Amino acid sequence: MQTESSPSRGSAGTKSEPLLIRVLKGETGPRPPVWLMRQAGRYLPEYRQVRARAGSFMRLCYTPELAAEVTLQPIRRFGFDAAILFADILLIPDALGQTVEVREGQGPVLPPLADAGAVAGLRPDRLHEHLAPVYETVRILRRELPAEVALIGFAGAPWTVATYMIEGGTSADHATALRWAVEDPDGLQRLIDLLVASSIEYLLAQVRAGADAVQIFDTWAGRLPASAFARFCLAPAAAIVAGLRAEYPDLPVIGFPRGVGERYRDYVVETGVAGISIDPTVDLDWARDGLQPLVAVQGNLDPQVLVAGGDGMRAATCRILDTLGHGPFVFNLGHGIVPQTPPDHVGELVRLVQGWRA
Repeated sequence: MQTESSPSRGSAGTKSEPLLIRVLKGETGPRPPVWLMRQAGRYLPEYRQVRARAGSFMRLCYTPELAAEVTLQPIRRFGFDAAILFADILLIPDALGQTVEVREGQGPVLPPLADAGAVAGLRPDRLHEHLAPVYETVRILRRELPAEVALIGFAGAPWTVATYMIEGGTSADHATALRWAVEDPDGLQRLIDLLVASSIEYLLAQVRAGADAVQIFDTWAGRLPASAFARFCLAPAAAIVAGLRAEYPDLPVIGFPRGVGERYRDYVVETGVAGISIDPTVDLDWARDGLQPLVAVQGNLDPQVLVAGGDGMRAATCRILDTLGHGPFVFNLGHGIVPQTPPDHVGELVRLVQGWRA
């Protein structure tokens, strides 16, 4: 029976747990589990059909039956070892009252926060009511997924989510958010603190609904200067991990502070994550020697290599497996699948990883 101290199926370390969860708890098996960031997405024709039925991206996120369906599609097609909840990192600001619209060819658009004073107008009291459809999606997935397939919940990291809230959408240089960090760090801190508290509540609700593990996506962590990295990347992630572990001490948490170079090690040490997802720029030998003795490593095939496929993809995949596959390791991309990816290449990649042996 599931208990509050152990959200995943089976007892810690037992073979009844999905392979991903065992690896995140430090085990090394004969082969690593494999799943891919953005594995449910536009590269799949079946996804595009459901997206068209939904009418809009946000409606897809908030319609449990459709969100569950697109989450399950890559599991059925490729046999991944884990499913990741189909949602978006900007559902929290949407729930807080900063309405998000996703426009074709432009991406997410939000009314930008004019200054730190605008943070007081956000509505954390409506968080769970607004996000209830997401929790229902998790419950559907818990019922539908095969027992051996782990279910990953997720949230965007406070800094990354804050950049969208401040800039009003995607930004080439995050100039306004970075100015906040310099000119009004205490004002930015108020927004970060709100997002930390909201993220803890959101992720706990996903785990209560049936998620086995969670991932924190800090896509723009690499944009933070060294002077602000500890305050706006490390400390919020550590607070989220601590908040989750207060209720679920054994919950595996994966961190992904993309683009931070050797600061990946600082992130592991300071946050207490069970897994660290690394981007394609990270040297594999350094990851093996500097990260893997501390934590399970996840990554890091370049998504463009997957697009290209062929001998280049096979060689790069084998290099990753041969370097990291002898310790706690989860095979993944160094960022999300891009829409141009041929599904056949994904299928070949999964077969290659699942056929590899340490």
